[in-house]
Amino acid sequence: MPRHPFRAAGRFLHFLWFCAIALIDFGLTVRPAERRLGRRNYRLRAEWSHRHAKGLCRVLDLRVESVGPVPAAQFFCSNHLGYLDIVTLVAVAPMVFVSKAEVRGWPIIGWLTQCAGTLYLQRERKGDLVEVARQFAPILEDNVPVVMFLEGTSSGGDTVLPFRPSLLAPAVGNGWVVAPVALDYSVSEGTVADDVAYWRDMTFFPHFLNLLGKAWIGGRVAFGTARPPGADRKILAQELHGMVIALRRKV
Repeated sequence: MPRHPFRAAGRFLHFLWFCAIALIDFGLTVRPAERRLGRRNYRLRAEWSHRHAKGLCRVLDLRVESVGPVPAAQFFCSNHLGYLDIVTLVAVAPMVFVSKAEVRGWPIIGWLTQCAGTLYLQRERKGDLVEVARQFAPILEDNVPVVMFLEGTSSGGDTVLPFRPSLLAPAVGNGWVVAPVALDYSVSEGTVADDVAYWRDMTFFPHFLNLLGKAWIGGRVAFGTARPPGADRKILAQELHGMVIALRRKV
């Protein structure tokens, strides 16, 4: 039960209305354009999600601060605290995400992420990354960056877990430019680890209702400098890990 049930209930109704408007807008603008093109257009989908993410920030009273210019990179490599990361990042600029496969089945959220062009990765299947990587090219051809959460899972935000070099294989293999991105949060009451981050054995709906009861949430996105990937994905993972740590808010 959220600490402020009436606030949570009011925002949940607002959230449902927001979702209806966003999905109607998708059906009226993105779908017809894709039918004319005869293919999925990731630029249109990323711009759709960027536009509506700013509206969702108003529903949640999520106050996003962006630090540094958005670099001209093909891959953004970020730390990961939970599903709110997608809203926070795409509110700053159009992007497409690689997410865990379970998100596709979440009620409402799954529909929104599919509309946004999200790629889904089954982390327990080693060969699935190869299949997902084949889908990067049309996204990059539409001039949209791909966001990878290189920890491979979410955390409570106190530390940045080691980055998984395997997730960088497509960037190294194709010479795609990468850039580090650091995420931080604050919250009106409670803690980031317990009330904002989605990790451990948390379940989505109780967590989301509790989040809706917060007076406000602060999100900070800090962008680093774009760079070529180099030839060694392990070295790249270590260097990006250090850059993300350096970009995070100093307490």
